[in-house]
Amino acid sequence: MKMYRQLFWTLIHGFAMLPSIAVKDLHVVNRKLVDVPQFERPIGNHTFHIGKEAVLGCSVINLGKHKVGWLRAEDQTVLSLNERVVLSPRYSVSLDTPSTWQLRIRPLRAEDRGCYMCQINTQPSMKWQIGCIDVYVPPDIINEETSADVSAQELENVTLLCRATGHPPPKITWRREDHEPMLLKKVGGRDFYKVESYTGSSLPLWRVDRRQMGAFLCIAANDVPPAVSKRIILNVNFPPTVIVPNQLLGAPLGTDVVLECTVEAYPNTINYWLKNRGEMLLDGPKYVISEERSSYRVMMKLTIRQFLRGDIGTYNCVSTNSLGKSEGTLRLYEIKLYPSSQSAAEVNIGGLTEGAVKQKTFSKSNQVLPRTIDILVLLILYVLVY
Repeated sequence: MKMYRQLFWTLIHGFAMLPSIAVKDLHVVNRKLVDVPQFERPIGNHTFHIGKEAVLGCSVINLGKHKVGWLRAEDQTVLSLNERVVLSPRYSVSLDTPSTWQLRIRPLRAEDRGCYMCQINTQPSMKWQIGCIDVYVPPDIINEETSADVSAQELENVTLLCRATGHPPPKITWRREDHEPMLLKKVGGRDFYKVESYTGSSLPLWRVDRRQMGAFLCIAANDVPPAVSKRIILNVNFPPTVIVPNQLLGAPLGTDVVLECTVEAYPNTINYWLKNRGEMLLDGPKYVISEERSSYRVMMKLTIRQFLRGDIGTYNCVSTNSLGKSEGTLRLYEIKLYPSSQSAAEVNIGGLTEGAVKQKTFSKSNQVLPRTIDILVLLILYVLVY
């Protein structure tokens, strides 16, 4: 009985000691956990511009006698150990605070884009965490893959190309250099529609028209300054077309007369004037010859000084280039002026305008007859011309 009583008190004493033993073991475990190196916070993902400096921070607590190293995560290339750099001089490591190891890369290149590992040499297995950097690269146009100046025949199909590198991938926008709206057609369509700009690496021009000639700007942008552009000139080749605004001209003797023709053509034309389809007129005291060029249009002007009866006749404006020849015809006649105290009467027949001053007579029949004859002459000229 005495033996059982002793065993009972022994068990009671053992249960009483269990909490203190557990607390002691817990202190030992906690102390071991506190002594193990830990990452204080994640490295994170960061974005930097090419040519600048990239900085990644790895914060470690309770490092003790352990060491921190940086590696490229992709191929496990060792970059540094503590503050000693192993690889390129572009890499450096510094201890920013007592617990933050900073990996610095400068100058930053596009190939530096990727993830980097911060590693602690703990045993039996190493502790590590990863942070990534993205390298932004401004756009750059690839000349080898971008259209140069283009020449095409009218009504041919043309496609202008523009390629660019950069990160993020650049957006390509097309505009006209003269800020005019762009004229485009849908494939198979005949009517033009106007747009201020067009987005895409290729600009299709279906059955190209002379009105689409000019300089185009291919602009590459990706929100990383600066945006870049390339100037591409589109030339549309076509034979001359001559437009004569006034084919029948009248003028009083002794005045200066101006004859005009508009020429549309590309390549540039050789232009000249003929009188009565024989004599080529030259610039001089009698004839003043001038041209005003604008894109594929040319305004030809012939000024005849001191209009004489010998100047009456037919004049031709002739235009020629490598693709063809065209001409326009103008007829010049005399407008007779009659002395009168009355104001000038303006007569319009088929686009022909004359200022005629009629002679005043005392008889009504004498006043009507000259006017009737003048109108009949004008009607006969109109029938002969048209």
